[in-house]
Amino acid sequence: MKGRKVNGWAARDSSGILSPYSFHLRKTGPEDVVFKVLYCGVDHTDLHQIRNEIHSTTYPLVPGHEVVGKVIEVGRDVKKFGVGDRVGVGCMVGSCGECARCKTNREQYCPNMVFTYNDIYKDGSFTQGGFSSAMVVHQNYVVNIPEQLAPEQAAPLLCAGVTAYSPLKQFIGSKKGIKAGILGLGGVGHMGVLIAKAMGHHVTVISSSNKKREEALTDLGADCFLVSSDSAEMKKFANSLDYILDTVPANHQLQDYIPLLDVEGKIFVVGAVPEPLQFSASGLILGRTSISGSFIGSIEETQEILDFWVEKGLKTMVEVVKMDYVNKAFERMEKNDVRYRFVVDVAGSNLE
Repeated sequence: MKGRKVNGWAARDSSGILSPYSFHLRKTGPEDVVFKVLYCGVDHTDLHQIRNEIHSTTYPLVPGHEVVGKVIEVGRDVKKFGVGDRVGVGCMVGSCGECARCKTNREQYCPNMVFTYNDIYKDGSFTQGGFSSAMVVHQNYVVNIPEQLAPEQAAPLLCAGVTAYSPLKQFIGSKKGIKAGILGLGGVGHMGVLIAKAMGHHVTVISSSNKKREEALTDLGADCFLVSSDSAEMKKFANSLDYILDTVPANHQLQDYIPLLDVEGKIFVVGAVPEPLQFSASGLILGRTSISGSFIGSIEETQEILDFWVEKGLKTMVEVVKMDYVNKAFERMEKNDVRYRFVVDVAGSNLE
């Protein structure tokens, strides 16, 4: 059954160009929350998806999975939210709820997890994202936006923020001084710097050139800056890091960064790279180092990062744009020409 008609911007083919698109939401269920979209972050994964570079894209596709909104309707069995509440939705809108992963608050790894867009919901409807005037989402996949947090500030936390936070939270409470490396200073990378510093880590930003040295050290408060193309600098930093948060969403030589790790150091890969990454096994063996992936965060962790942002008094660095600028925003994002996250003012845009 169809629900209310809404307007959004969608890609029609692998060119990835977005344009106005009208569609119907699914019918509101007893545990569903319907909300007007206020803001939506622009993520590199959106770009890969609208171009059919990862997974298999079904068109028309409305992207957007860093969604902040205001509740306008709730199902009869909704207990967590009420009309007027400010809420957020990240990368998932469903899971089985029965498997061991779901029951241990790791639903982002559920084999039947439902993505916010380009996926099939339990009732057979096609999911569409936050580049639209409204959404309908089951209450279990909706989080509360703290009153102290501006909605445009909150949006990037729902994917970029929790993606950085989820693998790093294991170090909270560590008694040793943690030495962190943040590889890449884009949307997720700048979140990683802020989170790691707020956790008390000594942070080294790793970048391919000197272009971002001043902003890393001055604007974000990193402790060191390492140019990965400078072989002398790379040797100087050998065996110095406890972990590297690899946020780079494009193909790169993972092997180059393994020597930077101390014994039992870890690389957390969180960038969705379309091509395979390669490395030599000897580098891992000789340092007892490890490479692992980490995918977004659970609903519980998503709420945690929002509360963490308020507790630590952190500020997300965003550039707010209207929907009619979104194609240009994708072009600029691909060139790394944003500091550090585009956020679309959906409610303030003409979507028709």
